[in-house]
Amino acid sequence: MGIKPISGKSHLMQEMDYREEAKNGLKFRKLYGRLQDVFVPEMYVNQSSRRVLIMEWVEGKKLAEVKDLYLVEVGVYCSLSQLLEYGFYHADPHPGNLLRTSDGKLAYLDFGMMGEFRQELRDGFIQACLHLVNRDFDSLAKDFVTLGLLPPTAQKDEVTKALTDVFEDAVNKGVRNISFEDLSANLGLTMYKFKFRIPSYFFLVIRSLAVLEGIAIGFDPNYKVLSSSYPWIARKVLTDSSPQLRSTLQTLLYKEGVFRIDRLESLLIESLRAKNEQSFARSQLESTDSSIAMKQAVSFTLSAKGAFVREILLQEFAKGLDALGLATMNYVSSSTSIIPFSSVPMADEDRNNLRTLSRLILLLYRLRKQDYTSAESRDANDGNETKVGMEEVSMVLYQMTSVQDIVPIFSIIPELPVESQQELVRLPADLAARLVSRMVARTIRRFFT
Repeated sequence: MGIKPISGKSHLMQEMDYREEAKNGLKFRKLYGRLQDVFVPEMYVNQSSRRVLIMEWVEGKKLAEVKDLYLVEVGVYCSLSQLLEYGFYHADPHPGNLLRTSDGKLAYLDFGMMGEFRQELRDGFIQACLHLVNRDFDSLAKDFVTLGLLPPTAQKDEVTKALTDVFEDAVNKGVRNISFEDLSANLGLTMYKFKFRIPSYFFLVIRSLAVLEGIAIGFDPNYKVLSSSYPWIARKVLTDSSPQLRSTLQTLLYKEGVFRIDRLESLLIESLRAKNEQSFARSQLESTDSSIAMKQAVSFTLSAKGAFVREILLQEFAKGLDALGLATMNYVSSSTSIIPFSSVPMADEDRNNLRTLSRLILLLYRLRKQDYTSAESRDANDGNETKVGMEEVSMVLYQMTSVQDIVPIFSIIPELPVESQQELVRLPADLAARLVSRMVARTIRRFFT
């Protein structure tokens, strides 16, 4: 069960005891009342009794009656904070419990029905979203078992095929066009066949997001709650230290030892769309400063939370530079007799590494230009080529020496925290050490083979 009854009482009994509701309100206010443009009324526990609740008066209109898409976004962010960050969530967020205050904030009311989302379920929910968006339906089937939607005895192969049939068309539209309502409806088609179970927590979690999407659709038919949710989920999986999420990220980014740059690119770009307490404000929704995205990406990569991603990037840059050096030497040795060494055949791994280096450099360019278009289908045929010519090598060298794309990175360095600047100073030596290690290993292998 995902819901943990408070003080061992049933939810019906909790709703009848206003002292419990006051305590819930206090906890909710402490966790989420600090969020930008979220208002949680004060609860007066000492003045309340089992049958009487004393709380702060709130002036406002029902969110469903005002056309304020910004506050819907605030609600989505607050809901995700509840479900995936702290696990303590409002289990009855119907339109009457969400108000737009007179000063333009989103107010939450009625804390009689609350839920607690255990850590393993939070991680499982994030993993399911990642696997859905990335069309990994085999892993999604396993996630459904983790979330308690399917029994462990379910036939995984059959479930995977069914989920592929149900979700593939919707996911192919792109994460920003996936309808939360459509996903729920499509899932219902397979529930009976595979004996799906609907835990109480799952119903309440889905409802909390569906209510917000329903309100938004009332004045914006194109609104998709998953489009607003996924950037937050992407940032979460990139920064969270949970071993389960770290393992998921590693598996997502590497397939049979091959780095999937498109997936990291997609996660990074989506995460930059996510809001946080500092950036989530009406005045900043339409920011067009192209340096902001670059600063966010660099700051994240150099921070303690970005250490795991930083290690992956350093490793892939080193592999790419090693492949670039090998390709350059092969070209020079094949086109001149002055240099006395024979060319070293490039393996498929080297070709992939060189193309990954090119994509990483292009990613910096896209961040500077604030090009947040989907990266999922880009370069789909990269792995089909078998030969790396000098044109491709020249393209990578040109990208690396393009001054106009590199200068903006240096311009934001003084704005970074001192810790990030110190980490940046250490990067060249770290990258050089990794590169030398690969070159030495290659030389030793060549000598003994």
